[in-house]
Amino acid sequence: MVQEIVGALVTGLAQGSMIALVALGYTMVYGILKLINFAHSEVFMMGAFFGLFGITMFGGEHAPLVAGVAGTFAAMVLAGGLGMLVERVAYAPLRARGRGLANARNTPLVTALGMSVMLQNLAQLLFTARYRGYPQLLPIEHTRKVIFVTAVTVMILLQLLVHRTWTGKAMRALSTNVEAARLMGVRTGRTIAMTFAVGSMLAAVGAVLYCLDQSQVYPTMGVVIGTRAFVAAVIGGIGSIPGAMLGGVLIGVIGELTKLTPYSGLQDVLVFTVLIGVLLVRPTGLLGRAGVEKV
Repeated sequence: MVQEIVGALVTGLAQGSMIALVALGYTMVYGILKLINFAHSEVFMMGAFFGLFGITMFGGEHAPLVAGVAGTFAAMVLAGGLGMLVERVAYAPLRARGRGLANARNTPLVTALGMSVMLQNLAQLLFTARYRGYPQLLPIEHTRKVIFVTAVTVMILLQLLVHRTWTGKAMRALSTNVEAARLMGVRTGRTIAMTFAVGSMLAAVGAVLYCLDQSQVYPTMGVVIGTRAFVAAVIGGIGSIPGAMLGGVLIGVIGELTKLTPYSGLQDVLVFTVLIGVLLVRPTGLLGRAGVEKV
């Protein structure tokens, strides 16, 4: 029994780390624009397809190290470009026209849902609904170690980006006051596009690791992982980078421990119960901070 619990914890850490990589994209965009980018889950799905084609093109099982690294970087670049395209096509025009309107926050939310559905259908049109498996580059136990180390490394690098670079300073200025940041010379459009690109690249990393570990690729795969990643971001404190990591790990561990019980089919029910409990005690999430907003 102890061995099963230890195995579930290890698997939960790997699963939670992948969820955290996707949750980081939600939390970055929300931290700056106060927007829940529901299309982010479909960027995750597209990143999984990009990774599959990249790994296959660079050799797959015949050259696992080269294929894994090069395929992941290719997926990151393509997903980052897709994230910037989504922002430029769907959200930038709304920001330009929506200042001062009563529905300035509701319209981007509906647009995000519409973009999510459009990307799902585009994937079905381009790639068909067939399930596709990733080549096995590493034994599963090594893959999960790589997943956890990669997720922690990415979170540390992201923290350094946000708190130690000029780009990060611009992101933090936008999250405080967009108009003031613009008056201080921050190129808001470029910074927002960069935020979408970074978040989408993180989703691509999570997608490749997720499919190498336990899943096939298909056009609707982003729905479940995207929902769990959003819940992880809220539990940890949406807008907080360490909070997204903490929330992802908690969801992963809770889900795997639930599988050891007779109620394994109630995994998502338990996750949402934890979400409600956290919000009742701490409405801003475990590591979130309450803010003051002028209305």
